[in-house]
Amino acid sequence: MWEERYSKSQDYVFGTDPARFLVEHSAYLTAGSTALSVADGEGRNSVYMAAKGMHVTAYEFAPTALARACDLAAERGVSVDFREVDILTHDWPQGAFDLVAGIFIQFVGPEERKVQFGGMKRCLKPGGVLLLHGYTPEQLKHGTGGPPFAENMYTEEQLASDFEGWEILENRAYEREVQEGCGHQGMSALIDFVARKPA
Repeated sequence: MWEERYSKSQDYVFGTDPARFLVEHSAYLTAGSTALSVADGEGRNSVYMAAKGMHVTAYEFAPTALARACDLAAERGVSVDFREVDILTHDWPQGAFDLVAGIFIQFVGPEERKVQFGGMKRCLKPGGVLLLHGYTPEQLKHGTGGPPFAENMYTEEQLASDFEGWEILENRAYEREVQEGCGHQGMSALIDFVARKPA
């Protein structure tokens, strides 16, 4: 599905600027540290992290998106380790990254999300930080981006439960206007979640 969506567009579907969430949480993007961007798409977020001096790996499944991400990294003069990965079958490395970012990665339902989150938990180093950003079920009334399935969305209660035992630094649902390429346009029901893995 995602390869088809990316290949049908001549432009970057979500633009080339990083997600506003990532910019607002740039204090966590420490130069010299390692980072993973999950389901990175066309590279806007991984390239931004690399420009902050991080050593960035990016997982993405769609070849067209990966090609555009490589072009964007070259244009911005940064290096990202782009990898074509199916995150639901991938053998996630143990404790490999200081930071893991998952931004608008809600293409899976509850059962597959357990696999997705399990991999993200596994590959973070003890004391590492998870940055997660997406939609709440209220997004369905807006229809301005994201999947049309409430079960794919996040709630504050669900994320607190999914990361029980972690130090939750932020868990906040809110609404605001989003303008990111043709893929995200208009008022949106969002959630920001930041948590630190137990040391």
